[in-house]
Amino acid sequence: MISASILTYDNDLVTPRQQNQVEKEQQRRRLRVHLQTHGFKLYFSTGGDKRGTYWPHFSLELGTGFISTAWMELLKHFKKKLVLVFITALFLFLVFTVKTPSTYNSIPKPSGPQSACSMRISEQTITPLNNTKHLLVSAYMDQRVKDFDIRIIGIFRRDSIQPLHCFFCCTGYLSKTTPATILQHPDNFGFPFVTTDVMCQIPQNCNATHVTLLTTPDKESPSTDQWLPIRNKDTVGQKEENMQFDFTVCISNLFGDYNNVLQFAQTLEMYKLLGVNRVVIYNTSCGPELNRLLQSYSDEGFVEMVPWPIDKHLNPSRGWLHSEHGGDVHYFGQLTTLNECIYRSMERSRYVLLNDIDEIIMPYQHDDLMSLMNTLRNQHPNAGVFLIENHIFPKKHFEPSGRFHLPQWNGVPGINILEHIYREDPARNIYHPHKMIVRPRMVEGTSVHEVIKNFGERYKVPLDVCRIIHVRVALQGSLTLEQLNVDKRLWDFQEKLIPNVDKVLKRVGMLNLT
Repeated sequence: MISASILTYDNDLVTPRQQNQVEKEQQRRRLRVHLQTHGFKLYFSTGGDKRGTYWPHFSLELGTGFISTAWMELLKHFKKKLVLVFITALFLFLVFTVKTPSTYNSIPKPSGPQSACSMRISEQTITPLNNTKHLLVSAYMDQRVKDFDIRIIGIFRRDSIQPLHCFFCCTGYLSKTTPATILQHPDNFGFPFVTTDVMCQIPQNCNATHVTLLTTPDKESPSTDQWLPIRNKDTVGQKEENMQFDFTVCISNLFGDYNNVLQFAQTLEMYKLLGVNRVVIYNTSCGPELNRLLQSYSDEGFVEMVPWPIDKHLNPSRGWLHSEHGGDVHYFGQLTTLNECIYRSMERSRYVLLNDIDEIIMPYQHDDLMSLMNTLRNQHPNAGVFLIENHIFPKKHFEPSGRFHLPQWNGVPGINILEHIYREDPARNIYHPHKMIVRPRMVEGTSVHEVIKNFGERYKVPLDVCRIIHVRVALQGSLTLEQLNVDKRLWDFQEKLIPNVDKVLKRVGMLNLT
């Protein structure tokens, strides 16, 4: 026989007078029955001290046949209790001693680009430059010019050019400034603001990710300065044939309430048939129906819409000559957007077409643009600029049969280019503009009708090989119908062009199905 005594203290002191004997006896009986089922015998008694304070205690008698089992049960009982106590203590320890990362133990931000400029990176396409009258557009890695690494495209006020300094976010630290070289483009057409290239050299051992310009050297960038991300860092060593696109069309500007939906849909679908992969449009504003069409093409991935809020910063001109049209900058910044589009496309497109929204660069001896360019490149391997002659198709003269005056296009705003087959001969005694197909890596800067700086040769493509179809107001309004040339080149594509145009117009809810 083995006996054990266990002393138990209650939180509340118990006296015989305060305790009902009947309730105590019932409690003891229930406990005795429970323990006896596990081989225990229970004996109750009471103890006290000199103050008259009593506490209950009890003795356990374990039958010899149940010694092992009883002790195991007792150990299991205390083991469960200990596990519960341990878990509770661990939880309290975690709550009161372990600090949450966001509140108490935040990881220090690195001293490099994340802490230096990540919160001030410009997400705008036009960014005012602090303490100047100038605007910044974008920054690109460009190591084609000796002693320079970065080209920042901007719009600067010509009478306020001042020394500037390039300031870089590097991987892990901020650089010291390097002097900037400011290059104004030669074509300004008398406007006070001009397209400008700011050339920078990256400091040694700086893996530059962002750049900004300061008016004072070796000063820390104020918190209000905006950093431009540096693009085209992967251009070096990339082969043309491995690029994402073969052809990109750069359409410089949309502004006002321009709403020529039908001609624009026909032009984009024609370019698809010719092998164009991407169309980039700089959009200030346009008519509601055209905006809906553009959004549809953007959702499809064919059109890249670049917001161009130039009217929020300057008073842009609707004309090309300041003396006649006034304003701050030529044609809503057309020269800047053309240059920006070339650099935007430099690491992803083999060729870039520079033309207006109502123009189509059309091959006349080839079925598509790639066949055309393969021929031209074989004949002129060192050429990087191909000049295409512009030909006007006056919109006032219509094809007489009316075969392409299609009822499903009634009510769609804009010009139906299939109805205009009469072409002007250019006046050779005056300047005749061209538009261009360029290899973007061989162009440093461009104007509207010709490049201003390039690497390699320029080649003027014969008009019987390729010309621009430009349906618009007559340039030589005095010419009679008999003095114009009949040109039905667009009709060669009508079997695919018409259903494709129908499809896109139906998609945006503008096809007339009645």
